Amino acid sequence: MNTAEVLRKAEAGEGLTVEEVKVYQTLVTPVKHTYGKYGTLAKKYLEEHNPAKLWTIENIPEYLHGVDAAADRMYEAMYEKLSASEQFKKNGDFMHDLQVETEIRNRIDTEILNEIVYVD
Repeated sequence: MNTAEVLRKAEAGEGLTVEEVKVYQTLVTPVKHTYGKYGTLAKKYLEEHNPAKLWTIENIPEYLHGVDAAADRMYEAMYEKLSASEQFKKNGDFMHDLQVETEIRNRIDTEILNEIVYVD
């Protein structure tokens, strides 16, 4: 079986026989996409709660990487804003500073989940 012919047929969208599919699978390794925390959560949310939207997204990996990028930008902006506010000032006491840092992260995480990840 000619591997070039199998690749050409697969690229053209022509029907492949079972033998040709097996040859194609040995020639082409699937691409494994890795997403960050928020991209993974967005994918899981869409699979479970809004599969219709998932089906309509043309390029799912690009969309999920975009979710991660938007979440990173939002995290940076909110962290800068919250850490500068008087409410979240650190005073040098380890336990107090840890609580402040945890509260900042929790608020940012909640905002990202509500505004970017869990949207319909």
